[in-house]
Amino acid sequence: MEKNTQERHRLYEDAMALVLGTLFVSLGMYMYAKVTLLVGSLAGLSLLLSYVSSYGFAPIFFLINVPFYILAVRRMGWPFTARTVVAVALVSAFSRFTGDVIDISRIDPIYATVIGGGLVGTGLLMLFRHRTSLGGINILALFLQERFGLRAGYFQLAVDLCIMAAAYFVIPLDRLALSVLGIAIVNLIIALNHKPGRYAGWSW
Repeated sequence: MEKNTQERHRLYEDAMALVLGTLFVSLGMYMYAKVTLLVGSLAGLSLLLSYVSSYGFAPIFFLINVPFYILAVRRMGWPFTARTVVAVALVSAFSRFTGDVIDISRIDPIYATVIGGGLVGTGLLMLFRHRTSLGGINILALFLQERFGLRAGYFQLAVDLCIMAAAYFVIPLDRLALSVLGIAIVNLIIALNHKPGRYAGWSW
């Protein structure tokens, strides 16, 4: 479908998707952190590093994304990169303060896996449909989908499995298994709902 036949997103639509999408992702990752699970992509790697270091998720997630902005500028353009930088900053900020507004004393790990994965997947879908990502592997996945037609969800799933292999040495085996299930949920949501040509909206 040619770009000029697509419906352009309005500024307030992009802004709403940006805020709600990052809120969904932050809440999902908060639930995962409560039961020591991992999400995928650089967010999962950042969680993994936070488990083995004295640094929190928010600063690690923000800093680890910086090198990928170069690819975003060169391949996806400045508007996409600007939205991505804002999205990463919002997830970092929301993740830092979610614990101040929500206090979950107990959550079943299986429930956290399903609902947390659903929140993260839906949040990413909102961002992807407004040409925004959460940096890192998301940028590469969107580039490969737009350039070569490779499904973003399937590519991310392969990368996420590599992160899970590294997590084998850090988190308990039962939480690792649940993390793999959560990653499958996230990426299936994206793969089944973000196909090339299915969604006609676009942003500058």
